[in-house]
Amino acid sequence: MKQQRTFLRLFGTLFFLMSITLSLSAQQKQVIISGRIFTSEGNPASNVNVTLGGLNRTGMSNKQGFYKITGVPAGQYVVSFTSVGFQTAKLGANVENGRDLHLQDVFLEENVESLTEIEIMAHKKNPFAQNISESAAKLPLSNLENPQVYNTITKAVLKEQVITDLNTALKNATGVARLWESTGRQNDGGEYYTMRGFSLQPTIVNGVANLSNGALDPANVESIDVIKGPSGTLYGGNIISYGGLINVVTKKPYDTFGGEIGYITGSYGLNRVTADINSPLSAKASVRVNAAYHYEKSFQDDGFSKSFFIAPSFKFKASDRLTFLINTEYKSLERANVPMIFLYRSAPVTFSNTDLFEQNYKKSYASDELTISNPTYGMQAQALYQIDNHWNSQTIVSASNTKSNGYYQYLWDNVNGSDFTRYISKVNSSTDALNVQQNFTGDHKFGNMRNRVVIGIDYLQKEYRNNGNPWVGDGVVSLSKQTDTGVLTAAGVDALIAAGTGVDVSNSTVKIWSGYVSDVINFTPQLSALAGLRLDNYSATTSWNSKEVKNQVTFSQKLGLVYQPVLDKLSLFANYMNGFQNLEPVVHYDAQDNSTMEILDPERANQWEVGVKGSLDRVSLTASYYNIRVSNKTMADPANIKNVIQGGVVKSRGVEVSLIANPFTGLNMIAGYSHNYNKIAKDAADGDYLGLRSEGAGPANMLNV
Repeated sequence: MKQQRTFLRLFGTLFFLMSITLSLSAQQKQVIISGRIFTSEGNPASNVNVTLGGLNRTGMSNKQGFYKITGVPAGQYVVSFTSVGFQTAKLGANVENGRDLHLQDVFLEENVESLTEIEIMAHKKNPFAQNISESAAKLPLSNLENPQVYNTITKAVLKEQVITDLNTALKNATGVARLWESTGRQNDGGEYYTMRGFSLQPTIVNGVANLSNGALDPANVESIDVIKGPSGTLYGGNIISYGGLINVVTKKPYDTFGGEIGYITGSYGLNRVTADINSPLSAKASVRVNAAYHYEKSFQDDGFSKSFFIAPSFKFKASDRLTFLINTEYKSLERANVPMIFLYRSAPVTFSNTDLFEQNYKKSYASDELTISNPTYGMQAQALYQIDNHWNSQTIVSASNTKSNGYYQYLWDNVNGSDFTRYISKVNSSTDALNVQQNFTGDHKFGNMRNRVVIGIDYLQKEYRNNGNPWVGDGVVSLSKQTDTGVLTAAGVDALIAAGTGVDVSNSTVKIWSGYVSDVINFTPQLSALAGLRLDNYSATTSWNSKEVKNQVTFSQKLGLVYQPVLDKLSLFANYMNGFQNLEPVVHYDAQDNSTMEILDPERANQWEVGVKGSLDRVSLTASYYNIRVSNKTMADPANIKNVIQGGVVKSRGVEVSLIANPFTGLNMIAGYSHNYNKIAKDAADGDYLGLRSEGAGPANMLNV
């Protein structure tokens, strides 16, 4: 209630600013200049800069060639259209008060001389900043218009830093740190990161589900959007975290021939070969192929990783209004992983310093014989249709399959300040995901107010199958003696497993139907509000119990306000966002140790946030304060340690500051600072974690430069 009252006061203040702005602008109604741009061949021209002479008003054409410039007062103007490789075009515009103006179509002629020029990135102003992200709001909102915080890692950054893995790329995002690297194990073997005090995995590609038990390859990555906060309204609750989400945007075919081949080598046997080839097939079709081969040994005495990745993509322009995109990815990955170390969580820490770990730093306690394979396949097909000047349709069908096959091990603390017992199993599992999504996006006016709206329907199905072996003990690792009594050959481990209890077979299926709507309303050019709602219907079944979750309905809502005291340069924003996670059935034991299945309610997260965003020619800045409260968490049952009960609470709050700057030509800067306060505010009476920082919270302070 206290958070709600604080947020209501905040919204009251911003609505007061809104009323003042509305009264000041009553005499000058908002006017929109719009139109469409084509190439000389009649194809829609995207990413064309549209500038209104005499005013600080700019726009950019979308994939269908449409553009809009808002907040234009009455008067006569010259509209300029510029793009690399084309001659500049100009149109006159006579704007009357209160009457929107749709200009005639513009056809750009190729500039043959400029096509031979090389574009030098250092000559651009702030080349690492990207002002528009469609995935953050599922709408083409500029950063200043969006009441949510996000960081975009652009293709320019990925190329400039010679990025070879996702973890290195994400070091450019404020407040993000890797908790542990990819293990390849069944169901959740991908990398774990922390954001705003909660763990998450990169499970979204182009806005829809794409699951992987191995690390993602950056060869086919166009950009990465790191979207902060519990975004349940647009993305649901099954593939994202309370702290945010990571959306990977893939490369797409273009209309001319081009490409590049790269080779990277480095220490510990690093060899990486990449290829990116694009070619038009006809006037309407083009194909692009990205591929990579990667081999790297560990800095320790054992361990390696090798992979082959290929991603063909295809584009077909069926008409000026309809475009089809198909993107496929296949990755073959084999690794000999170093075992994870787990300290015993319910006992006092028996290590007073890290000396023993430093002495063992280059020992892997693993073997190149004990490998795990993670073949991954993904396919996405999109149909993009321009319904009219105001409405677009996007239909996406996405399917992915990932497998885990091989040996997975970890070291468990013996609570004596030195020794760890190894547990190992032979995993054999697969996870399939099917995601079908239909979005309708509109940009139109109700009265004098501009509305940008997305209406979506989403279906997600996940199937998990496990045919692995249960854990078996395999020796003891002593850090003080630097000895290992375990068996580290494939034949030896197979013999241990054969003497165990046999194969552990389990299957589960999750089905989620969702509908959502989000609307951005411009009361004036300076003041806008966002309102969103999602209805989520969750069902789940598992093979190891006779009970299932049926039609568990959850609502998620989102509110936001943006006020720009300096239009297109400075904005003040506030948001209230909701997130949730559905939980699978759990086993419940009575006093006689009889077991039944119990259905759990969803966990809920609520965030409120305030901040400021600035965008100048050479500087892009975001600073915010957030407060997240997660309720209905599971915790140990004091009456029976085998059971769990709900009602736990985790609180997480903090500040974030992000900066992308180009102080002068040739120097580019990316920097960020975050401070996160996190604690478990409510736990069982004898809970081990009450008052402590939660396990997935990560570092309290992070700085990236």
